[in-house]
Amino acid sequence: MHHTPSLIATIVAGIGLAFILGTLANRLRISPLVGYLLAGVAVGPYTPGFTADQVLAPQLAEIGVILLMFGVGLHFSLKDLMAIRATVIPGAITQVAASTCLGWALAWLLGASPAGTLFGVALSVASTVVLMRAL
Repeated sequence: MHHTPSLIATIVAGIGLAFILGTLANRLRISPLVGYLLAGVAVGPYTPGFTADQVLAPQLAEIGVILLMFGVGLHFSLKDLMAIRATVIPGAITQVAASTCLGWALAWLLGASPAGTLFGVALSVASTVVLMRAL
């Protein structure tokens, strides 16, 4: 009989391992985000040992992304942004434009050009949030 881990076991394993590997990454003077990513790989279906519920884990990952974006929003300071606006604003505009164009080009090559612009915009926004959190 196949047994799938419960909600509590999946949450405890994910958070516990993320805490341990995040702390280890921090002590090695690298971003804790690296430890969190490794924790996700460790509880995934392609590694031996504990495997998280394959239906529940993606839903929990979406909640994690929402909380990550909320945390970035909490630390946002308009005063700090205005201090570095000469670098950040042109860089952000260039990054969004380049990601949108690359998404459109990829979709055009695959034959799905109407959705390409939307894909590129979604890619540019997602990568900006991850980049800002890493910085």
